[in-house]
Amino acid sequence: MQILPFDNRDGFIWLNGKFVKWRDANIHVLNHGLHYASCVFEGLRIYDGKIFKLNEHIERLFNSAKILDLDIPFSYQDVIDITKEIIVKQNVSNGYIRPVVWRGSEMMAISAKKGSTNLAIAAWEWPSYFSPEKLLEGIKLNVSKWLRPSPESAPTDSKAAGLYMICSLSKHEAEKLGFDDALMLDYRGYVAEATGANIFFVKDNELFTPIADCFLNGITRQTVIELAKSKNIKVHERKIKPDELSSFEGCFLTGTAAEITPISQIAENNYKVCDVILDLLDSYGKLVRKKKAA
Repeated sequence: MQILPFDNRDGFIWLNGKFVKWRDANIHVLNHGLHYASCVFEGLRIYDGKIFKLNEHIERLFNSAKILDLDIPFSYQDVIDITKEIIVKQNVSNGYIRPVVWRGSEMMAISAKKGSTNLAIAAWEWPSYFSPEKLLEGIKLNVSKWLRPSPESAPTDSKAAGLYMICSLSKHEAEKLGFDDALMLDYRGYVAEATGANIFFVKDNELFTPIADCFLNGITRQTVIELAKSKNIKVHERKIKPDELSSFEGCFLTGTAAEITPISQIAENNYKVCDVILDLLDSYGKLVRKKKAA
């Protein structure tokens, strides 16, 4: 399927206080965010015209910006209101929202405190990351050579653009080898997450997930933990060694884009899309669309 380039679409993007035509939402190539990764972003889902976990995502955007010493020139409530407005302007019912904050072009050096902080928000239709058939089959992961860094080496509590460089490298390598995504270990050698999503394992109808101490404690991750506990499914947050991968029965990813995505294979280890995962898939779908669970 051919994907329409993101710089050649119809509609509008909100940029620094006003709506501009999609194709005119441009920045200069000598841009601090581009050259030095002084950039943070968010990803939000829209279901049936409603934004899921809007407040939580915008709070995280402001927190990420603060960690990277970026002072967003709009209030929290401004950004909430603009995000609601953009989906109406774009007429998006089921899709994705991308707010992004970056340091501008006034200074081109490591130190750029006098550079402006910029904000853009875009929205587009995007029903699902994977087809229903692919979800039921489960995706396949290899194990990346790249490691999630320690909190002393990178701002791991922020959704910073620079942290995704090794994610792209990992996923590109996985796709070259015939996999859908990659599992990343952390700097200590423990299981961390996939390239853009948190990971859960299933054993004896209980969930196991790595402690989020060097990667984002995802909003979807938190939602799934709450959902599991409401169903009396025990959740273990602990360090997970790579040699434990063969002991689990099921596995799935969580993320705003990925939602709940079952995994059928990690390297040579195979998993079932078991009943616990199917139940969480169904309940999560009802939750995001505000339907009552059976």
